[in-house]
Amino acid sequence: MSKTISILGSTGSIGCQTLQVIDLARDEWDINFLTVNSKIEELEQQIQKFNPRGVAISDEHFYKEFKKSTSFTGEIFCGEEGVCAAAGDSRNSLVMSSLVGFSGVMPTLAAIEAGATIALANKETLVSAGEIITAAAKNKGISILAVDSEHSAILQCLAGEHHSEIEKIILTASGGPFRNLPIEEFGEITLAQALKHPNWSMGNKVTIDSSTLMNKGFEVIEARWLFDLPPEKIDVVVHPQSIVHSLVQFIDGSVKAQLGTPDMRVPIAYALHFPHHIPMNFQRLDLVSVGNLSFFPPDLEKFPCLKLAFEAIKSGGTSTAILNAANEVAVQAFLAEKIRYIDIPAVISSALGKIPNTAHPSLEEIANVDRETREFVRRELKC
Repeated sequence: MSKTISILGSTGSIGCQTLQVIDLARDEWDINFLTVNSKIEELEQQIQKFNPRGVAISDEHFYKEFKKSTSFTGEIFCGEEGVCAAAGDSRNSLVMSSLVGFSGVMPTLAAIEAGATIALANKETLVSAGEIITAAAKNKGISILAVDSEHSAILQCLAGEHHSEIEKIILTASGGPFRNLPIEEFGEITLAQALKHPNWSMGNKVTIDSSTLMNKGFEVIEARWLFDLPPEKIDVVVHPQSIVHSLVQFIDGSVKAQLGTPDMRVPIAYALHFPHHIPMNFQRLDLVSVGNLSFFPPDLEKFPCLKLAFEAIKSGGTSTAILNAANEVAVQAFLAEKIRYIDIPAVISSALGKIPNTAHPSLEEIANVDRETREFVRRELKC
């Protein structure tokens, strides 16, 4: 019997790779909704190949353009409300949430309320509203399955284990393109350099986040909520080869690790078929060819974004939402070449220091601090 899936952000990197995985097992899946922001030409191609029941386009201009040009006869929704309607459709058995930024929060909640299992590739959802999201999922008896390679690795390492026996989890980071760059040269980093990740193929925003190690900071915050662990039990190590995706250390000193080639389709396939591994013709890991695996502590002086993330999670409340919103605006400005690379952590630190933190916030309070932070950062950056 086939399962029904909706993919939020179907034309992004994770969305496209999810469809690639589904294409390898087409008889197992019915595509319910595909959602995009503005890439309507790519959406039309996906419609022709996968025949979804409906689509949602969050940008109103491109929604109107699509309506004019398409021959698609399924449901067509518009705006954030339309994406939430697609996510919350009662026919969904699984929702792949691969939207970028804070925009993933409300659709993820809508999917949870509708009773769908969540395959979560949108870091910012748990970074901004982890307490609310995980409480809602627990209340509905819904599973949130990690799609990040690191969190998928932890999920696999914990299979059959007892939560009380975890001593700590260890998230690995490639170190990005600037791991060996002297700190004195960080002021000269260009956009083109920052967009060249040594191991992974990702969208522009997450590629910049990986280069600053903010991506790893977000993953620490995600891990806190996904695995119900305090930040003291979450470590980060730099592992340039990206072969060991993460590790779990237990109270007897034993360690389990999940290894594999750097291919996002592997954790996507695991989330789609959890808790099973299914036959996939992906590249196999050849340890002899890899040769050496190396590990280093992260340099928090060179990569202050990771330090800021640990400080935010320890502060709790809306601190992580401030961190996320400030980072989103700063990275957008860097991608538009309006600020320098080293301005990214500086403005995030300023926002965390000046915007008040609210403990145990409501969703409305999180949305308000998100908006306040974005306005603050735009004023600071004059953009």
